[in-house]
Amino acid sequence: MSTEKNNKKKSPIFIYYAILLITVLVISYMFVPKMLEPKTKEISFSEFVTMIKEDKAEEVEINPSEYKIKPKDFKESNTYYVTGNIYNDFHESSALLSLLDEKGLKYDSPIIESSYWLEIIVYVVPALATIVFFFLMYRAMNKKGGVMSFGKNTSKIYAETSTGKTFADVAGQEEAKQNLVEIIDFLNNPGKYTAIGAKLPKGALLVGPPGTGKTLMAKAVAGEAKVPFFSLSGSEFVEMFVGMGASRVRDLFKQATQNAPCIVFIDEIDAIGKSRDNSFSTNDEREQTLNQLLSEMDGFDSSKGVVILAATNRPEILDKALLRPGRFDRRIIVDLPDQQGRIDILNVHAKNVLMEPDVNFEVIARATPGASGADLENIINEAALRAVRAGKTRVSQKEMEEAIEVVIAGEEKKNRVMSDEEKRIVAYHETGHALVTSLLTHTEPVHKITIIPRTSGTLGYVMHVAKKEKVLMTKKELLEEIIILTGGRASEEIEFDSITTGAANDIERATEMARNIITTYGMSDNFGFVNWQKKNNLYLGDSKTMNCSEATHSKIDEEIQTIVADCYKKAVKILSEHKATLDAIASVLYEKENLTGDEFMKLFAELEPDIVLTRNEDGV
Repeated sequence: MSTEKNNKKKSPIFIYYAILLITVLVISYMFVPKMLEPKTKEISFSEFVTMIKEDKAEEVEINPSEYKIKPKDFKESNTYYVTGNIYNDFHESSALLSLLDEKGLKYDSPIIESSYWLEIIVYVVPALATIVFFFLMYRAMNKKGGVMSFGKNTSKIYAETSTGKTFADVAGQEEAKQNLVEIIDFLNNPGKYTAIGAKLPKGALLVGPPGTGKTLMAKAVAGEAKVPFFSLSGSEFVEMFVGMGASRVRDLFKQATQNAPCIVFIDEIDAIGKSRDNSFSTNDEREQTLNQLLSEMDGFDSSKGVVILAATNRPEILDKALLRPGRFDRRIIVDLPDQQGRIDILNVHAKNVLMEPDVNFEVIARATPGASGADLENIINEAALRAVRAGKTRVSQKEMEEAIEVVIAGEEKKNRVMSDEEKRIVAYHETGHALVTSLLTHTEPVHKITIIPRTSGTLGYVMHVAKKEKVLMTKKELLEEIIILTGGRASEEIEFDSITTGAANDIERATEMARNIITTYGMSDNFGFVNWQKKNNLYLGDSKTMNCSEATHSKIDEEIQTIVADCYKKAVKILSEHKATLDAIASVLYEKENLTGDEFMKLFAELEPDIVLTRNEDGV
């Protein structure tokens, strides 16, 4: 779609480069001729006379203070020879003048060496370069997106036909879609809103973790609204020269106003929208760009149908002025999908993939809690690749489950050879996790046990699949999760009377869970209903900072150690009471390397028929 054809504000940029060019030319005229001048070598007066007598001189220049010889090999050496004038009167030495006459040398006048090529290099070439430079600069400044277009907006404009996305391509975000549907309807049917006095929101901020579909949502809005769609990243505003980003903001809003009704989408707006309250970390270019953005959002008339969409996964660092009503009126959360949302997303991404009838997306959704839309798309694609690798024409449930394992733990390292002793240790370790899981009350059922090493570094793992997704967890459930994590180390100690490094990840997760019980969830009797830990990034990673004194921090560490130690003792007690079952299942796992959840439950039922494994209403 065509944007503004002419940019009349070229003069400031032209002046900058004209000054730069003049500076370069002045320096060239000052130093280039000197660099090309012949060299001068000082010699004694006797050497000077010897060169004349031996016919090595072509020309002599006599000055009041010095004599200069131009040698016959001047073209090769590019060197003059100079000696001092030892006479008070430079015509005093008749013997020297007679010698010069005898040799037929020209003297008593300055040597003027004129080089045709030197004149071309020094004078003509810079002039031609100047003409060419101005011609290229003129073309670049009149070409959209050229190398000289620092102040121009480089946003891409997507129309309905170019995005190829609609809300049918967005699943698992029904609440976010509903908020955006109203904006789309306002753009297409403003009359029914203005009739009641409603105003079009100036901006909507899409907030959520990476991979949840914020950019996809914006493209779908363009496809649904059927209006021009300006899309660019926040980093595209930030330039090397101060003021260029602000110029781009002005140009963007000017184009948007001319193409109204339209939608402007700024991805990763935190690149220019960081809070200005930190005086120790300032950036004039970024702050000027932000100020210009704030000014433009205040200045344009929303009744013309210009809507600003922006996306970020770091809302906590955005400037408060950017978030106030009248700029970004709505904050739309695009969060990780729930179980039904994951099923819908899998169906969207699988519509162009050939699937076997046995594929059950509900099982896949239950096995991937916390997965984003991008993760689920990756699982579908990985399953399709594995099906092709196996020579199949359709994707089956087996490939889907293998794809989950690949995304979570990496590919199997079948070429890695463990010793029999190491393999036994890993078998007991994973069996300990699975057995403790099954013998506790508030846990999820075992779906698979494996002791095949993976590229992520794990030597084995136990996979769980929940019957239904949980939103809340009780203190008892959290403590049982810690008991499960300690089950692998407890099993090693019971069987081998020693421990290995294989529990490193279990220790890390158990410690973090115990810390959250105390500092985040307020579930500790000793520390009560108080938050002792601050999360630094709401949607990026698990970076946290302790929000307490050193003394309190020390007491929290002691409490964490107590919680984990108590859970470890319970895991040891459970496995010791079922040692025969632990040995039998570990032996089968050692031989087969993989056990499904059904095979595990069948083995347990055969070994301990008097025990009926029960679950609460959320379990099996």
